[in-house]
Amino acid sequence: MLLLTRSPTAWHRLSHLKPPVLPGTVGGQALHLRSWFLSRQGPAETGRQGQPQGPGLRTRLLITALFGAGLGGAWLALRAEKERLQQQKRIEALRQAAVGQGDFHLLDHKGQGRRKADFRGQWVLMYFGFTHCPDICPDELEKLVQVVRKLEAEPGLPPVQPVFITVDPERDDVEAMARYVQDFHPRLLGLTGSTEQIAQATHSYRVYYSAGPKDEDQDYIVDHSITIYLLNPDGLFTDYYGRSKSAEQISDSVRRHMATFRSVLS
Repeated sequence: MLLLTRSPTAWHRLSHLKPPVLPGTVGGQALHLRSWFLSRQGPAETGRQGQPQGPGLRTRLLITALFGAGLGGAWLALRAEKERLQQQKRIEALRQAAVGQGDFHLLDHKGQGRRKADFRGQWVLMYFGFTHCPDICPDELEKLVQVVRKLEAEPGLPPVQPVFITVDPERDDVEAMARYVQDFHPRLLGLTGSTEQIAQATHSYRVYYSAGPKDEDQDYIVDHSITIYLLNPDGLFTDYYGRSKSAEQISDSVRRHMATFRSVLS
């Protein structure tokens, strides 16, 4: 409305004015507008030539890590299932061997009568040996109680009862067993009995033993098999461990059996 009041001379002057040239333009063309517009777009929207980009490096690394974790989890699950099936097959094979069938009637190192049924509801690690054994029996009993201590230190695991049964009833009476077991573990239970009772117990667990000739001092060595037996809370023979097995290996095996145990009596 203001321009309409101006004279023709003013209109003539206005017609000769040129539009201002913006910085960075050529021939008055505002080429910088495209750069200005692109500068307002985010890095994910444009590339070097203004083309759309894919996920950033951090996103790609995260996807790769998640994919690797998924593969690792699947591999661990398959491995655990394979170990479980192998353990189940081993248990079935041991049960078919009919080891530890029947009961036994023995005396503990306090003179109290003991039967296998007394240990029902408990996990039991059992070893057969004799108190005059110079080295192997002490070593195996020490390994057995190391396993017991390892498992005792883990919250949530049931206690394991350690048991030592003599294969030398002639010398290993109640008093001898009491003196012997106190050097290993306060809960180690020593069992003895008559020659016939020991023969019955060893036969049940397929234990070999044979007394050697006596020397001039009437001393002798008893040759016997070297095996630690594991009984589950149903009183069933579940596994065995030879001399080559370490305390750590036995502990791992017992933990696995505890984790997969399902009573067949309840």
